[in-house]
Parts: sequence; C-alpha cells; structure tokens
Amino acid sequence: MARNLLRPARFDDLGLRRVLGDRMLPLLVAAMTFLAALALAGVVGVRALAAHWQTGAGSALTVQVPRPGVAENGQARIDRALGLLRDTAGVASARRLSDAELADLLRPWLGTGVERLSIPLPAVIAVRLAADEPADPDRLAARLAAAVPGALTESHAIWMRRLTVLADSLQACAWLALAVVAAVASAGVAIATRAGLAARREAIEIVHGLGASDGYIAGRFAGRATGLAAAGGLLGALAALPVLLALARLAAPFATVATPADFGPLAALPAPLWLALPALPLSAATIGFLTAQGTVRRWLRRLP
Repeated sequence: MARNLLRPARFDDLGLRRVLGDRMLPLLVAAMTFLAALALAGVVGVRALAAHWQTGAGSALTVQVPRPGVAENGQARIDRALGLLRDTAGVASARRLSDAELADLLRPWLGTGVERLSIPLPAVIAVRLAADEPADPDRLAARLAAAVPGALTESHAIWMRRLTVLADSLQACAWLALAVVAAVASAGVAIATRAGLAARREAIEIVHGLGASDGYIAGRFAGRATGLAAAGGLLGALAALPVLLALARLAAPFATVATPADFGPLAALPAPLWLALPALPLSAATIGFLTAQGTVRRWLRRLP
C-alpha cells in the first residue's frame, strides 16, 4: 500500500514522456501504415483481378470453322461443330458469333470497312467451358479437327499463363513494398528509442545500478513505444480508409462479385481489406514493442 501511495499508477520514473515524444514517432508510423494499407490493397486487388481472369478468359475457347468449300455446305459444317460442342461433357455453352459481332471484333484492326471485305471470314464459335469439370481443350480440338476438317481451336491458356506471371510479379512487388514499409517503421522506432536512451543515459545507469533489471527498463521503453506506434497505426489506417474506398469504387467494374447496396459506399471495399485494416495498428504496436525491447536490451548489454 505504501508503495502505491509513493508511486502513482502512471508514474514515469525514467522520464520517457519527455524523450519519446508523442508527435514525430506516431506521425512516422502513421505514414508507414498508410503506405502499408495501399500495398495490401494492391495485393488484394491483383489477386481479385487474377481470379477474374481465370474465371473469364481461362474458361473460354474460340473455334473457327472455314467458310464452305465446293463439296460441302458451310452451314452443315457449322452445325456439326456446334452439335459436337454442345454434346461434349464439360462444355457449358457454345454459340456462333453473328456477322455484326465479328465486325466489331475486327474493327479495331481493319477499320470501318470490315463489312466491305471480299475475303470470306470463317465462322467463329465462342465456347465456354464448365467451371466444375471443364473439358480438356486438347482433346476437344482433336475431336473437332476430325469431325470438321479445317476447324481451328484456339485456347487462351498461353495468355492465361502470361497474365498469371504478371499477376504474381505485381503481388511480389506489393509484398516487397510492405516489407520495406515495415523495415522503415522498425528503423524509426529504433532511432527514437536510441535517442531516448542517449538522453536518459544517466538516469538509466543509476536505476540499473540500484538493481533494476534489463527486463524492467526494456519494458518501460517498449510500453511507451508500443502506445505511440499503436496510435500512429490507428491514425494511418483511418487516413487510408477513404483512399481505399475511392480506389475500390474505381475498380468496381473488375469485381467478380456484386456488392450489396445496403451498406452504401462501404460495401465497395473487399472483405480482406476490412480484416487487414484493424490488423495494421496491431502490427504497428507489435513492431514498436519488439523493436524497442531489442534495442534497449542490446544497449544495456554494452553498459559497464
């Protein structure tokens, strides 16, 4: 009881509130948390875009049936190809593109005179594979070539591989940026802690000489650094929220799942980011605690 009367609950026996101020370190951590939120948004966005590519282009095939020759009616060849595709297990749909749709596809390369071309264009069939058990594209192409000589089957697998490599590269860059942000935040906490140690060196040496353990002194610094880092992380997460909402609204056309309108603009933010934002202040506090603990303990080991 006498000890509690002599030392208030929030007594700052090492004077850390003066040397570890509540301005620079929280602002630094807030800036790093803001950048970390943007990096996490990049990871989530690229992952969602890659899933969108896989469910879209990855399950699509294009079949070209040449125009009729002399010996056989062209419509019969097209009907034979459509019948084979629709009767194949693992094919969700097969639809022939109209002449207007073909003209729209070729207009970016051939201009507005596509309809006046004298070259006979092949019939194009858009094929969508089943999502659960898709048909094998190579076997399907072989069956089509045997049933409809001259038919060409184009799979989007090669483009999917290239897009997957691009998505993996973008995610690696985002994770690298996140690691750099964490390293910078840790370095900032370490610099602030070392400055506090230098400013309170005499007091720390006296307390240490009187019997204070390394864990006690490190715990005092770690507690102060943890609180400041948590405050900065919370500030940075709150500052990043409107920016992330704006970016999510811009990326809404690429979303694979429609967001409910009941929650207004907040529904545009993906669920993984809603889980990641509260974790940012906790991560900042953890970085502050571990960095301060390690910095102080290393410094104390060098004392005579």
